[in-house]
Amino acid sequence: MPTPSLDCKVAILVTDGFEQSEMTQPRDALAEAGATPKIVSLKAGQVQGWKHHDPADKFAVDLTIDSARADDFDALLLPGGVVNPDALRINDKAVAFVRDFVSAGKPIAAICHGPWTLINAQGVSGHKMTSWPSLRTDLENAGAEWVDQEVVVDGKLVTSRKPDDIPAFNREMLRLFGA
Repeated sequence: MPTPSLDCKVAILVTDGFEQSEMTQPRDALAEAGATPKIVSLKAGQVQGWKHHDPADKFAVDLTIDSARADDFDALLLPGGVVNPDALRINDKAVAFVRDFVSAGKPIAAICHGPWTLINAQGVSGHKMTSWPSLRTDLENAGAEWVDQEVVVDGKLVTSRKPDDIPAFNREMLRLFGA
């Protein structure tokens, strides 16, 4: 199947401690499809990626959460890693940013631990989702139906479990963001 051509602007919300492959591979797939991905973070400068439990590369931040607005984007990508979404979900501005995408009905892609932030933004209730297995109870307690599948699309939400699922995640993310 050919890659859909995307003419959209995608916010990638991360802070230090994101799983690098869960940001870079979807970001690159978006850019190759014609989208404009932008890294939004809690701080200016750079953010530190991780490869499992080890520090990896640093990436330039395009916008801080203070200057980013959901209205300026067509879609949202929430990479995982444990530290990243744990920090985002307790930051009021990050949660409000994600909630604005949810309220506007814009497409959202979340992988691994990424759905943690969606829980705090009230974006999971009534959705069929997947994630890293340790989030199962959190998602179910927030009203989601959790399933163990490589990728799940439910309405404007696409979720996956882990880096091994990135090919399926990217395929469905591009399809959803291009719809």
